[in-house]
Amino acid sequence: MFKAAAIFAGLLAAQELDVKLDRVAAQLRYAEGPLWSPDGYLLYADTVTNRIFRLAPNEKAQIFRESPGGAQGLTFDRDGRLYVCEFRARRVVRINKKNELEVLAERWDGKRLNAPNDIVVRRDGHVYFTDPAFGTQSDRRELDFHGIYHIPPKGEMELIAKWTTRPNGIALSANGRTLFVANSDEATVVAFDLDRRGAATNPRTVISGIRGVPGGIRVDEAGNFYIAANDIEIRAPDGKLRNVIRLGETPSNLAFGEGDWGALYITAQTSVFRVRLDSMKGVVQYSPE
Repeated sequence: MFKAAAIFAGLLAAQELDVKLDRVAAQLRYAEGPLWSPDGYLLYADTVTNRIFRLAPNEKAQIFRESPGGAQGLTFDRDGRLYVCEFRARRVVRINKKNELEVLAERWDGKRLNAPNDIVVRRDGHVYFTDPAFGTQSDRRELDFHGIYHIPPKGEMELIAKWTTRPNGIALSANGRTLFVANSDEATVVAFDLDRRGAATNPRTVISGIRGVPGGIRVDEAGNFYIAANDIEIRAPDGKLRNVIRLGETPSNLAFGEGDWGALYITAQTSVFRVRLDSMKGVVQYSPE
């Protein structure tokens, strides 16, 4: 169990419940990219200070890696390699267990990417990431669109979608056959079908009416959605709102974690929160593919 100050948040909408939230990290400038390691610790980024932190149970947070390129979205592949969306350097990198860094993506059609934001890797090694531009990032854009990209294990990077609106959080279904992307400007989630080669087709809106600007998203094994927007919205597989977790800070992203994948870690403006999913009745916990 993490040693942390406990606060309580109402779980509203379909169910009137109180859920215990632990604040496991605080005094950050802007927290992002929570990621649970199979080795038993949490990683998260402080986007302002260009650092990735490591937080293990019953320990204080430690600096895991300095990231001058500006770490944001984080993920692992099955080999334990760490993928980082570096929004300042405008690239996606991969870091192996020897701490060797490889640049996977930094240009499209000869032009620099906007500001890679969030990333996910399928079990078979197919990589997907979003490339929006927020705030001053828009002033230095070379591309005239906001992109969603696919990097296959072998071969060249592919452009999945060119949006005038901004894609943000990205997630896979438990079986790896559907890709979900949050559209921050339209307050929706868009789904794509994925084939065995990793190609994405059939874009369609599966969730609309999200309150606030949707950022990070996750999907559990039953198909329920967890969306960071004004609050954490928990939605059924058909997109209907089931519950809302209110934090007192605007959440940015979220991740499942712990040995049974039964906890939800949430990054917000200055904090990282933890809630056990088994404290939320009717919500099915995540399990990896």
